[in-house]
Amino acid sequence: MSGILSKDTKLLYKTNGMPDFTEIDLLMEVPELGGDPEKVDVTTLKDSVRKYISGVRDLGDLQFKFLYDNSGPTSNYRILRGLQENNELATFKVEYPDGTGHQFDAYVSVKMDAGTVNAALTFTATMFLQSDIVVTNPTP
Repeated sequence: MSGILSKDTKLLYKTNGMPDFTEIDLLMEVPELGGDPEKVDVTTLKDSVRKYISGVRDLGDLQFKFLYDNSGPTSNYRILRGLQENNELATFKVEYPDGTGHQFDAYVSVKMDAGTVNAALTFTATMFLQSDIVVTNPTP
């Protein structure tokens, strides 16, 4: 078995008026995708040990980090900030180098990250999920 690098991982998006997905450039960090179900206690008064069943999964908010670019209308910061300002639901897809994909619908909130001496400017786009995350496997 061989490993795979995160190099060439992409975040793409699509809105209602767009026929195809478009990549959002300068992605630096992808969050964990998926979640554990909450435990629901189903212990009765006759049980001698606690019993649980799986409850609803909380996938949380997804935070993607980008290298800051606001140089033009198709720059990453303007695309994501535009989605936020218009309160526009978008479909996003994370694509890994082997072709595996994670697709979901979300609203976006954008914030500039802290600036420090001798460091690149970055920003974080937080995705508020509005759907499940659909996983697709690579095609040979």
